[in-house]
Amino acid sequence: MSVGQFMKRAAERDYSKPWAAQGTFPWIFQQPKPPIEGRPHSVCENYIRCVKGEQPWWMPAYSVESNIIWPDTMEEHPVPEFDGFDWWGVDWVMVEAAGGMITRPGSWIITDFARWKEQVEWPDLSVVDFAADGKKIQAALDPDRPHIYECVEGIFERLHEMLPFDESLLAFYEEPEALEEFFQKMADYKIESCGKIFEYYGRVDGVLYHDDWGTQRGGFFSNEMFRRQIMPATSRFLKYVKEQGKFIELHSCGKNIQYVPEMIEMGIDMWTPQEGINEPDFLYETYGDKMTYAFGLTIPKGSAEGEIRRRVRDFVDHYGPKGRVMAWLRTDFGDPTQGAIAQDELFHYSYEFYNKLYRR
Repeated sequence: MSVGQFMKRAAERDYSKPWAAQGTFPWIFQQPKPPIEGRPHSVCENYIRCVKGEQPWWMPAYSVESNIIWPDTMEEHPVPEFDGFDWWGVDWVMVEAAGGMITRPGSWIITDFARWKEQVEWPDLSVVDFAADGKKIQAALDPDRPHIYECVEGIFERLHEMLPFDESLLAFYEEPEALEEFFQKMADYKIESCGKIFEYYGRVDGVLYHDDWGTQRGGFFSNEMFRRQIMPATSRFLKYVKEQGKFIELHSCGKNIQYVPEMIEMGIDMWTPQEGINEPDFLYETYGDKMTYAFGLTIPKGSAEGEIRRRVRDFVDHYGPKGRVMAWLRTDFGDPTQGAIAQDELFHYSYEFYNKLYRR
């Protein structure tokens, strides 16, 4: 089988050098983080204990206490991240106002979903130099933090990136058998690509799986439809990840509270719900002993040190008792001392909190 133009381009890249564009999300995630000092236990082990509900020593500061593995090799977006094509041949454009990329309107890979087998060229991962990229990416990872592979463009997302969104939803009704076959083949691809990451990128503790399932008001699908069409292929992929000994975090935008029972059934350990539309208190009270969450903790600009510490303590008092919440600290980037104070209080206060809670 011949290699198409987009995979040929990927095959010819020198992945020993950086490819992410400065300032983009890939570039930000690929930068080394300063070590976390003064902790009596492993930051990585504590993070995983929180993810799995195994009595953490302190409440982790979400994103601060982890490393993201974002390979240059996985061309789910253009590499580097400017307007252009991914290795599926999907055309992307940057939307500065949104701070991210979208597929170019009117540019579709699939013109008739019933013919997707003829129209989709699947990536040939055997031609990509994962070894060189893995060596490069590993060099920036802090060994004391958990290493989490950012697995973007999920099984459903990739579908609606290839054809108009309304047609992707119509396929659930008009072509359910063809849709199931598409999703299962996409699960095969996700399994193969994760296998490459696990093989070449050193220690991988978890996978952060992206697949948006909802709008601002609710999910795209009924729970019955979700179970019938989304869960089978997704569950098979996630089962593979868990069998490799990795935890699973879900990134799924939308008001997706209705799918939490299905998330838990599929083995998802943690979800970072979109703020403002998913009720954290409801999630915590209803499912907080079965799944871990990262909830936002906003520190208003100009807050004095005493106010910052008070807000952090209130957050720990409220969401700490089940041991399955991380604090996503929202501080003023223009005032780094805010973040330093919040992180200091979060560690010290929650460490004492859990010592008392678990009678250590």
